[in-house]
Amino acid sequence: MSEQELFDKLSDAVVKGDNKGIQDLSNEVINNGYDPYDALIKGCAAGMKIVSDKYEKKEMYVPQILLSARAMYAALDVLKPHIKVDAGTSSGNIAIGTVEGDIHDIGKNIVKLLLEIAGYNVTDLGRGVPLTNFVQTVKDGEVDVIAMSALMSTSMLGMPEVINMLQDAGIRDNVKVMVGGAPITRQYAEKIGADGYAENGPAAIKVAQSLTTGGA
Repeated sequence: MSEQELFDKLSDAVVKGDNKGIQDLSNEVINNGYDPYDALIKGCAAGMKIVSDKYEKKEMYVPQILLSARAMYAALDVLKPHIKVDAGTSSGNIAIGTVEGDIHDIGKNIVKLLLEIAGYNVTDLGRGVPLTNFVQTVKDGEVDVIAMSALMSTSMLGMPEVINMLQDAGIRDNVKVMVGGAPITRQYAEKIGADGYAENGPAAIKVAQSLTTGGA
């Protein structure tokens, strides 16, 4: 089976929530010497993107999404130990969460997984995170980056509020803020004063690396 065929099957297995099948496919990736990171991004994450799109169109529902997420984690268990990461280029503490009023966390979970694979220490604040929790997290510990996600256009309005609250608390300069999610654009991120914007998981890694190494 070619590399692309295998990645397509991984994507399909995620969509179908095929827990056993995706483990076999993931092992096939390793046995054939294909890049496990590419398998995760071009296969599994691509499948979760399809799942997210189907959910938005009401073609899939929560129970099916949970099966898809479980399948992705099953693939990750196989692939992650084989992913080579240059720890010197990715280090730092990131707190990530879906903004208050938004219970969607598929995209956030994918970004969290990819950031962990890239070598970051990631604190998952969860979904529907109260705005004050983002601020308190900065106050409580050593956090280099706050990552906020939103899938709903109503919840994205909380992002500039968090940035303003950080400013009012006198700790805005202590942390970088990156944002992402379906309704978010680079223009919106710049307008609200965010330090970085990522349109997907792989982009989030590059943005995080830029922010934590002083490149942004």
